[in-house]
Amino acid sequence: MRIVVALGGNALLRRGETMTVDAQRHNVQIAAAALAPIALEHQLVLSHGNGPQIGLLALQADAYKAVKPYPLDVLGAQTQGMIGYLLEQELGNLLPMEVPFATILTMIEVDAHDPSFQDPTKFIGPVYEEEEAKQIASNSGWTFKQDGDKWRRVVASPKPKRIFESRPIHWLLERGAIVICAGGGGIPTVYDPDRDRTLLGVEVVIDKDFAGALLARDIDADMYVMATDAEGVYLDWGKPTARLLRRVTPSELSQYEFPAGSMGPKVAAASEFVVASGRKAVIGALADIEKMVAGEAGTLIEPDGH
Repeated sequence: MRIVVALGGNALLRRGETMTVDAQRHNVQIAAAALAPIALEHQLVLSHGNGPQIGLLALQADAYKAVKPYPLDVLGAQTQGMIGYLLEQELGNLLPMEVPFATILTMIEVDAHDPSFQDPTKFIGPVYEEEEAKQIASNSGWTFKQDGDKWRRVVASPKPKRIFESRPIHWLLERGAIVICAGGGGIPTVYDPDRDRTLLGVEVVIDKDFAGALLARDIDADMYVMATDAEGVYLDWGKPTARLLRRVTPSELSQYEFPAGSMGPKVAAASEFVVASGRKAVIGALADIEKMVAGEAGTLIEPDGH
C-alpha cells in the first residue's frame, strides 16, 4: 500500500520539553523505530508538524533587532529542511542502505480570504505563564491564547488549496523513494491579486492535518494515517463516560463535536480524505502504528456503506 503518515508535533517535541536538537533527535529516533517496519512493507510518505520548531525560530529571529524578523513562510521552509534531515537520517539508520530518501520543500496555496485570517487559532512556539505572554505580545504585536494552564502564540491556520510540488513527489515515489513533504502543513503561499501568476509567501501556518489529507488525495494514497499521542478518537474525552471509537464512518463522526484545538481538525481531515477518495484513514498513537495500518488499533474511518 501507499501510506501517508502525518506525524504530530509530539513525535518531534513533547509539551514542555526543552527545545534542543538532542531532545528532537531522541524523539525522532523513537518515531523512526515505529515507522521502519511500515517502510519495509509499504510505500511510505511522511508529513509532520512544526509548531514548536517554527515558534522557536520566530523567537530567535525576533531577538535579533538588526534586521526585520523573517516571515513565517520562510521559517516554515527552514523547519521542513531541519526536520526532514532528522527523519531521513534516523530512518536511514534503520533501513537498508539502498532505500532512497528525499525531503521536498513543499509550497502550498491558501485562499487569501480564508476566514481563519480573522480568528487565529494555530498554536506555535513554547508555552508561557500569562504575564510573560502579555509582555511578549506587547513587545512584538503577536497574538496569544490560553493553551491548557499556559499561554502560547497563535497564528491563522487556513486550509490548503493546492500542492505545487505534486509532480516531483510522484516522480520520486515512482522510483521507490521515501518522501518527506508538506511538513508543517507546507510553505504557505498566495497569489498576488495585483500581479498575474505572482506567488507570495504569507504569514500563517497551514493546518497540517488538512494538508496531509490533500497530499494523500494528490498522490493516490491507499491510507492516510495521523500519528499522535492519543490512542484514538474519544467521545466525552476526560469524563468518566469517555469511550474510544474503533471503527466509524464520516457520517457517524459528523454527529459529534470534537475540540477545535486538538482532535477536531484531525477528524475533519480524515473524513474529508475518506469521502473524497473512498479509502481509509486512521487516527491513533505512533507506538501503535503497525496495528493501526492493520486495522487493529486506533480509530479507523471507513467510507460510508463499507
